[in-house]
Amino acid sequence: MTEAAEQQLTETVVESFAGTADPRLRELVTALTRHLHAFAREVRLTEAEWSAGIAFLTATGHLTDDRRQEFVLLSDVLGLSMQTVMINHAAHGEATEATVLGPFFVEDAPVVESGGDLAAGAPGEPCWVEGVLRAADGSPVAGARIDVWEADDDGRYDTQYADGRTAARGAVISAADGGFRFWALTPTPYPIPSDGPVGQLLAATGRSPMRAPHLHFRVVEPGYDPLVTHLFVADEDLTYDSVFGIRASLVHDFVRHGGPTPDGRAVDGSWTRVDVELVLAPAG
Repeated sequence: MTEAAEQQLTETVVESFAGTADPRLRELVTALTRHLHAFAREVRLTEAEWSAGIAFLTATGHLTDDRRQEFVLLSDVLGLSMQTVMINHAAHGEATEATVLGPFFVEDAPVVESGGDLAAGAPGEPCWVEGVLRAADGSPVAGARIDVWEADDDGRYDTQYADGRTAARGAVISAADGGFRFWALTPTPYPIPSDGPVGQLLAATGRSPMRAPHLHFRVVEPGYDPLVTHLFVADEDLTYDSVFGIRASLVHDFVRHGGPTPDGRAVDGSWTRVDVELVLAPAG
């Protein structure tokens, strides 16, 4: 009788959404209801556990603001972000594979001139990035905004700086031949923020907060599918990534050099270079 009553409750809740005018919204809320109820029945959720879950989500919301997105971080470590990426961005010929956006993207980052320095004083080894942006048919994509951001050598993004400055972040505009070039930092491993609810979840489940070293890219250009991707560093430990974002095609060689740089910039010590081709899939 208890099992029948539990199932009847699920059906009653699902039926309450029958009048939803938007068919897609109706599909989403009814499927969500069925899966949530099934989860509660499967694990025999206790009231104390339900209350702890509500407190966890409340704390996640309280920590989220315009500079820190703890809910995105939660989605990332549960693999939901990457699952959504894979559902929505199937492979298209030679198009660059997509991966997670992460919680540190910022709209309207400053545009840096070709060959400029996105690092802007952030600590780390200089890295010369040179590449081309093209369509899947091989034609160059000119005049497109390419957003770039990364963590510094201390494992922090600029949104985590107390003074609010912009560093290791910016945008470049692709040239007529689709080319782009800039200075950044050689990516290094770093932990995702672990001082909040998501960090507590990882600690309680024995998981590492570390991310494999990477450089973020985002291109949103009319006529093409939006691209959010990473460059991962070959010869680094890529056996673990706390947000499950690694894709084999996104692993690149960051070649270490000393001496003269491509643009004649004086660098005290070593620097690296990575060459990349970003390929956009057609819209739709």
